[in-house]
Amino acid sequence: MDFDALLLSRIQFAFTISFHIIFPAFTIGLASWLAALEFQWLRTGNPLYRNLFRFWVKVFAVSFGLGVVSGIVMSYQFGTNWSRFSEFAGNVVGPLIAYEVITAFFLEAAFLGIMLFGWEKVGDRLHFLATCMVALGTLLSAFWILSANSWMQTPAGHAIENGIAVPVDWWRIVFNPSFPNRFAHMVMAAYLTTAFAVAGMSAWMILRSREEPPAKVEGARRSLSMAMWFAAIFAPVQIVLGDLHGLNVLKEQPTKLAAIEANWERRAEMPLLLFAIPDQAAEKNHYEIGLPKLGSYILTHEFGGVVPGLKDVPPEERPPVWPVFFSFRIMVAIGFLMLALGLWSLWLRWRGELFQNRAFLYATMLMTPSGFGAVLFGWFVAEIGRQPYVVYGLLRTADAVSPVRGGMVAASLATFVVAYAVIFGFGSYYLAKLLRKGPEPVEELPPGIEVGERLDKKAKRPLSVPDENLQGRSGRHPQPAG
Repeated sequence: MDFDALLLSRIQFAFTISFHIIFPAFTIGLASWLAALEFQWLRTGNPLYRNLFRFWVKVFAVSFGLGVVSGIVMSYQFGTNWSRFSEFAGNVVGPLIAYEVITAFFLEAAFLGIMLFGWEKVGDRLHFLATCMVALGTLLSAFWILSANSWMQTPAGHAIENGIAVPVDWWRIVFNPSFPNRFAHMVMAAYLTTAFAVAGMSAWMILRSREEPPAKVEGARRSLSMAMWFAAIFAPVQIVLGDLHGLNVLKEQPTKLAAIEANWERRAEMPLLLFAIPDQAAEKNHYEIGLPKLGSYILTHEFGGVVPGLKDVPPEERPPVWPVFFSFRIMVAIGFLMLALGLWSLWLRWRGELFQNRAFLYATMLMTPSGFGAVLFGWFVAEIGRQPYVVYGLLRTADAVSPVRGGMVAASLATFVVAYAVIFGFGSYYLAKLLRKGPEPVEELPPGIEVGERLDKKAKRPLSVPDENLQGRSGRHPQPAG
């Protein structure tokens, strides 16, 4: 294998995007999770939600910081490693990334400080507004980045003038043919990533603290319960969104779909391949295991539906089949494991054993990284399946690389590997310390009040108990225990 500038640049971008994407996938969902916790705190006055917010906001801060650090270098690579891509698509992709900065990033920057450090310095409503604005900022960031990436997958609304793409219709550029499905699928993936990360970490805390007093583990139990409610409801929704996205790929990128299914000949009544070893050189599969006709029905919603084949295009127009085929199946398998765990949680909840079933808690703990894996393998399918193009049908990846020497790219790649190992090593160590400590227990409650009981947050008393001395009390939140 010749490690030239093109291959090394692709490895470097794959390395940085793979590290970067796991943090936005977590923080998009985690920001909304924080907004939900603070809403519950304001609605009920239950200090349990306050302590959960203060715990998970620390996890958010570390993850957000790591996401920013890992994302900065990606923009530089457009100029250093992919200058010809920047020259060709800069008039379209550049403004979309700029919109992300002036809307999402500025919104997050304006309100992040209030969310992290303003708990005792601003009013309840303003702090909740800041949390909601940070959550909205993460969604706006995903909106613009997915719009830019989707335009590279299904370009529209542009014209080619003097060999470069120029914008003609910004509405068609932003809402290009694949964007709505990809945006919905990605946002739901981010939410499920957070749900299973929160559930898995909470299950670990419960297993580790089984001998602790109930107040010590109540926060982990509440987090697990809320996360599994979300997983049970929205894992099926994600499967439906994935199906709709597949129909769009069939229409807009048939060669990618053929690679996903390792389908070489255009045919009807195609089986659903559960396993195969694609042989791209021989243009066939080995050791196929499939279900007759089911592939056509899933892909086209007709048992006799025609599925495109890789031989419909010349060999030089085909993406690498092996990684696309297996990455897709790993992603789908993770999705169905999420669904199974969500249904299992409903069964245990009905039996009153959600927090006592050790097999379920261990399974939930093992599923902690499942969302990150699904997101990564989904991006492998999307990006490798687009090859040999960086802008589908318009600009080949080989024509987009900068005229630089391979040694320079290798040096920068080695630097990134070392820097990322140090930065993310310390970040992961700090996150592990946070998780080991867990949420603060709810303490200093008046006698007779149970953990989790609805309280008046200003007076730290049950709402049913009168208090003639409430007049003139401060509206600030009660201080956390300790």
